[in-house]
Amino acid sequence: MSNFRTPLKNARGLGSSKSGTEHFIHQRLTATALVFLSIWFLCFVLSLMGADYATATEAVTKPWNAVLLVGFLVAMFWHAQLGLQVVLEDYIHNSLLALALQVTVKFVAVLGAIVSIFAVARIALGN
Repeated sequence: MSNFRTPLKNARGLGSSKSGTEHFIHQRLTATALVFLSIWFLCFVLSLMGADYATATEAVTKPWNAVLLVGFLVAMFWHAQLGLQVVLEDYIHNSLLALALQVTVKFVAVLGAIVSIFAVARIALGN
């Protein structure tokens, strides 16, 4: 009789599949944003090679550079957190350890994003 079991019957009770698509879409959107923002960031940094501190801070104070830099930072930290979440879900099987690591990763990502955005805002707005 077990030969007549459907794959759905075998999968029941193994967890919810409500947020998997949303996670997938967010990961792909942040990756796509990072492609373009990374190219901009690389050009931005290369244009500042050999520049002194005053020139570099002046470049960050330009509104478009500050906005793109904040966008790059948000996309980077968000994408990193999503990727680490998948790795932890796949390889950490102890529930308590998995929860602690997920919370730690999210905390570090949010803290890193806040500190980075604060630094850009402070430079862009003139200390």
